[in-house]
Amino acid sequence: MPRSRHLVAAGTVPVVTLVASVVFGASAASAAAPRYVALGDSYSSGTGTREYLADGTSCQRSVRAYPSLVAAAGGLDLNLRACSGATVADVTNTQLSALDAGVARVTISVGGNDAGFADVLTECAMPGWASDCNGDIDTATAYINGMLPGRLSTLYSSIRAKAPNAKVAVVGYPRIFMGEDCNLFTWFSPAEQTRLNATADLLNSRLRTAATNAGFTFVNPTSRFTGHAVCDSPEWINGLSSPISESYHPNTLGHRDGYTPIVSTPVLGATTTVTTTTLQTADASEPRQTALQRRYSAQDRTIEPKVFHLPDLGSERVRRAAERAGVDLSSRASIDAADRVWSERQAAEARVG
Repeated sequence: MPRSRHLVAAGTVPVVTLVASVVFGASAASAAAPRYVALGDSYSSGTGTREYLADGTSCQRSVRAYPSLVAAAGGLDLNLRACSGATVADVTNTQLSALDAGVARVTISVGGNDAGFADVLTECAMPGWASDCNGDIDTATAYINGMLPGRLSTLYSSIRAKAPNAKVAVVGYPRIFMGEDCNLFTWFSPAEQTRLNATADLLNSRLRTAATNAGFTFVNPTSRFTGHAVCDSPEWINGLSSPISESYHPNTLGHRDGYTPIVSTPVLGATTTVTTTTLQTADASEPRQTALQRRYSAQDRTIEPKVFHLPDLGSERVRRAAERAGVDLSSRASIDAADRVWSERQAAEARVG
């Protein structure tokens, strides 16, 4: 099915001229539809789906993200405010202005960027002998247990105050890994993947508690994505990708078959299976959604993207680590052999622990 010509590939943001009636208008049916505001970060904006609205920002919003698909399936009037890189503070400062007493539905995914997940993944992707993956996971865990719950509570209270009549669904994060790393330029060990998945579980637990305390519904994607992690088949979460910002985010299958059915249950009151008509309706919403989000572009450009970085084996830090580990950085075999030793040591320590 041909995609809208206004959609852009990741990393490009061309200027789009839209007819005034498309920019600010909506059909009478759309105006009468229940209003739905999607708040949050890259897991809601659609990062990983490869094509994004040309809205003048780096938010990487997609009409193939689950908020757009849920809205298309349920006839909702969507405002896709979610933005790649958003933290709790960013949602508060740039997205809550979209809420008011007339909003009927709200979804939100946020917390992963606050815990520094992109930086943690970057660290853990390094060969084990050159990284402090466990140290970074420990830091993220401490934040999730310590600072995050209070900040979520404050945010959720603000959402309820601004949208007192809305049904609100807090959407969690899937486990990214399945125990093996099939990507050529990353070195996630099985033990590291287990800890990273456990950290995602911990984050979901804190999100669930905060959501329940606020009277919101929590949507846990863990079981839905089981069997569809990075390196699974079919893969619903991108592994190492080009452009790099696509990495470790749900792809179009993840949004279509992973998130949409489970988010639609609390938002629409029934579990939705995405059809061709749903996709066509979502695609057709692109011009109007682009125009709507461009009105917020000055606010959204204050949000700093949080991006996974490819392991840099040429850095001074890695060179020093290689000397200590006896690794020849000019030899992939030497790099991998040392990493296998490190992974085996981690596995042995995990068994003893």
